[in-house]
Amino acid sequence: MSLFPEPTFAQLPGRFFASVQPTAVRAPELFAWNEALAEHLGIERDLPRSPHGLDILAGNHVPEGALPIAVAYAGHQFGHFVPQLGDGRAILLGEAVARDGRRYDVVLKGAGRTPFSRGGDGRAALGPVLREYVVSEAMAALGVPTTRALAAVTTGEPVFRQSPLPGAVLTRVAASHLRIGTFQYYGARRDHEGLALLVQYTLGRHYPEAPTPEGPALALFDAALEAQIRLVARWLAVGFVHGVMNTDNMTLSGETLDYGPCAFLDTYHPDRSFSSIDQQGRYAYANQPTILRWNMARLAEALLPLIDDGSDRAVGLLNERLTAFPARFEAAHGEELRRKLGLASARDGDDALAQGLLSLMASERVDFTLCFRRLCGAAETGDGAPVAELFGANKAALTWLAEWRSRCDLDATLPAERAAAMRRANPAFIPRNHRIEEMITHATAGDREPFDRLVRVLARPYDDQPGDADLAEPPGAEQWVYQTFCGT
Repeated sequence: MSLFPEPTFAQLPGRFFASVQPTAVRAPELFAWNEALAEHLGIERDLPRSPHGLDILAGNHVPEGALPIAVAYAGHQFGHFVPQLGDGRAILLGEAVARDGRRYDVVLKGAGRTPFSRGGDGRAALGPVLREYVVSEAMAALGVPTTRALAAVTTGEPVFRQSPLPGAVLTRVAASHLRIGTFQYYGARRDHEGLALLVQYTLGRHYPEAPTPEGPALALFDAALEAQIRLVARWLAVGFVHGVMNTDNMTLSGETLDYGPCAFLDTYHPDRSFSSIDQQGRYAYANQPTILRWNMARLAEALLPLIDDGSDRAVGLLNERLTAFPARFEAAHGEELRRKLGLASARDGDDALAQGLLSLMASERVDFTLCFRRLCGAAETGDGAPVAELFGANKAALTWLAEWRSRCDLDATLPAERAAAMRRANPAFIPRNHRIEEMITHATAGDREPFDRLVRVLARPYDDQPGDADLAEPPGAEQWVYQTFCGT
């Protein structure tokens, strides 16, 4: 049976992509293989354990049914529009139809140059490949919509960045790689026919049941807006900072795409940013909702000609949705915060209660993940001391804990039930930045044990795992990671 029996995007007009072939590598070796994901996709569990299968994952062999392409797209990068970007080091092999009937793109990332490489080598280093593998799989386990990692293969060849680094190829799986920037590409060219084809394709692939009383373009905008609101609210709930929320990294499916200079909060502060290329903090933690609205406005601009012929009425329809965005996002974020606080119902004052805790955490530099996880124990036992000790001598934490207990008493929820629900909302383990950096350093030197351990523990982030409790601890004084890098 073919791995890619029904490629559909590659059947769109040729201006949507460039046909390419992966560049063969010298000495591929399997580093990581996601058997559970392979089984879900209907791919043989032992595929990479044969030379033929390994060659597919390395880009040395194109399997039957694959139509490898590099997809065209544009994008706003840090607010500046680039009319042509495209897949510069990612090659879409084809689409796998999973056991649940859903369709997924299968992409080789780091498989060589394409017509969109813009002078780059089209390759990837082992470190960024493993970062994406670990973090994307952790995000999936955390319940955050995301692309997935199927395999990591070392190439036996160096890539040259600031210094020579071992090369690797990541096999990435996604509901699709359709981005806001994909629509901007055709909008910038006034290719209304291409836009209309793309709208119909995206609706059919991701939102086939979306109501279309005002036309398919507006239906797609509404569906994508809702998906992105849910996504970014989940990011905030787990303390995730994307780092490069450019429009070419925002998917229409509502999946997290691109794990370059991403990071997770250790100590909480709303202005925290990590990306070495985000000098102004454009994509800082608390800015992510504002940037999402800005990005969706760019999608609205691209779709405008397809909505009521781009009339004033069309502008009004889109502006209504963008104007309503802050309230819609706050509702989604508020729901996530109530889950984290163990509040079973919505009541007046809940937002102020949550923001009061976050303000205290920011002023005392309290670890985001650890604080909420300890709060789960306080919900069950009534003992808030482990939470209060995180705030040192600040007695305001005790006042807040008393207010929180009083609010919890308004819900008819038993303490054990509340604590269990909170433990499903507040992870014990996240991909802490210093652990990711340690893993990359060890893996680059030939030691894979930290990688294997992280993958194993982060597959169950909401479970207490006493034997690996050190991975839940915040960084020590010498372990802080202040900047992350995209790896390109």
